[in-house]
Amino acid sequence: MGILEYRQHRRDCQRKQAERASKIATLPQGYLYPLSSQERSILGKPIQELVQDVHQNITKPVDILRAYGKVAIKAQDKTNCLTEILFPEAEEWAEKEVNLKGPLAGIPVSLKDSIGVKGFDASVGYSCNTGKPWAEDGTMVRILKDAGAVPFVKTNLPTTLLSFESTNDVWGRCTNPHNSKYSPGGSTGGEAALLAFGGSRIGIGSDVAGSVRAPAHFSGCYSLRCSTGRWPKMGMSTSMPGQEGIPSVFSPMARTLNDLTYFTRSFIGMKPWIYDHSVHPIEWRDNVKTEYKEKKKFRVGVMRDDGVVTPSPACARALEQVSSALSSEGHEVFDITPPSPYEALVIASLLLNSDGCRTFSSFFRSGEWNDPGAAQMKLYMHLPRPVKYLYYLWVKYVNRDEIWAGLLSGWHEKSAFEQWKLVGRREAFKAKWHAWWQEEAKMDFMITVPNATPAVPHDGMKDAVSSCGYTFLFNLLDYTCGIIPVTRVDKTLDQLPASFNLKKLNGVAKGAYMHYDADKMAGLPVAVQVVGQRLEEEKVLAVMERIEDALEKNGGKYKLMEVD
Repeated sequence: MGILEYRQHRRDCQRKQAERASKIATLPQGYLYPLSSQERSILGKPIQELVQDVHQNITKPVDILRAYGKVAIKAQDKTNCLTEILFPEAEEWAEKEVNLKGPLAGIPVSLKDSIGVKGFDASVGYSCNTGKPWAEDGTMVRILKDAGAVPFVKTNLPTTLLSFESTNDVWGRCTNPHNSKYSPGGSTGGEAALLAFGGSRIGIGSDVAGSVRAPAHFSGCYSLRCSTGRWPKMGMSTSMPGQEGIPSVFSPMARTLNDLTYFTRSFIGMKPWIYDHSVHPIEWRDNVKTEYKEKKKFRVGVMRDDGVVTPSPACARALEQVSSALSSEGHEVFDITPPSPYEALVIASLLLNSDGCRTFSSFFRSGEWNDPGAAQMKLYMHLPRPVKYLYYLWVKYVNRDEIWAGLLSGWHEKSAFEQWKLVGRREAFKAKWHAWWQEEAKMDFMITVPNATPAVPHDGMKDAVSSCGYTFLFNLLDYTCGIIPVTRVDKTLDQLPASFNLKKLNGVAKGAYMHYDADKMAGLPVAVQVVGQRLEEEKVLAVMERIEDALEKNGGKYKLMEVD
């Protein structure tokens, strides 16, 4: 059975890659010519202007689609960021299905592979999910078409959706557009690579432990991790159906902050709660956005260290750049020590994998490749309890590594009784943070790094899988977070100090720093994470705009990759 299943797996992978290659090879002639001056003009416009051009019949949706299609194919050639190619169907949708009077009229939108589109697979990188095209559009796509948007590509991801890399047997490895030896992030890595390259302006991904934030940080684009209930969750495929301990949220990504804001406002303006029972009926609150656009003085908390992995020189420099820019604009900026982020990492990791890694493993066929980080989690989960206990004792009492030992101690499948206890700990932790924010910190918002390091090299998640605390913390809290690219790694400024000693770090930090090399990473993007509380999307977007304005006045904001 194993050999037969493996052969079927290989056939399905080869078939999907052949389908993609054939789609690209047989594209209409309009996608094959070099970019015209008109197309370059289209690529340079914010989506709000493009929508106005479509409404006024100045620009045709097909012209926008073909301009971005051309660059998307170039991005695919360089990074392997695409899965399903929808161009011919998208042209038909633009003519017959989408609402060209809507707030997103004619705008091509790229989608994470897990989002359901009629006529196409949502494989999530598992070969067992191929050859099963969706009969109807999922909720997300229905809303997009009703708003006038045109889904035009789907993008690469890791099979388990539990990695800051984006590789699978079905579609292959996605690479970082800035450096092919590094990951673009995950699990929404193909989306980030495409946006950073310029092959799309708007995309949609999902986030359960940082999966729209790490890719934006690694690749150099913008993202907004929405709180649960603000964005639809139906009409998708996933590697962990039914997992609600740390809910995954679908959220927007964009090439520019202006587009991220316009798209989010337009999408919420479509009243997604009418389409999806999981969405809260909360209208877009312009008054909140205006309040934080105009507020003269912010109180800004800076979390410089989560107590688990100290940020690398590159990431610490980006955080200081934002802190200094805000201080220069007259805002009150101060360091904070919040309730234990380490405790959040422990609770969140146990909740997310309380099934013993059984669900995401159930989709694998014999011989199918697994992300090395996810494979490591699964391996340790299934070791005999006595062996794990001995290893735990060795880590804690011989290595004297309390951090790593604490993460290992509960790493086994949970009963319902144990899971409910974890949920109780989660809610108590959330209450503690809420009280601390309101009564002690009294912040308007906080800033921190999105990850301790810039992008990891391919297969680096085997070592760095546990160092996701700077994003995972806010999934547990369900806070709204935005990512702003700030700078790039500098091989002179971002070297490790001479006193740095990898051997003295805890197990989590050691894995994160194992691949940090400012010389090799030079030129990779570095971002900052902006954090509000739950359901504060309008506020966080407004604050992100203020931060980017401050950066522009005080040393310059991040420069995007130029479109070839």
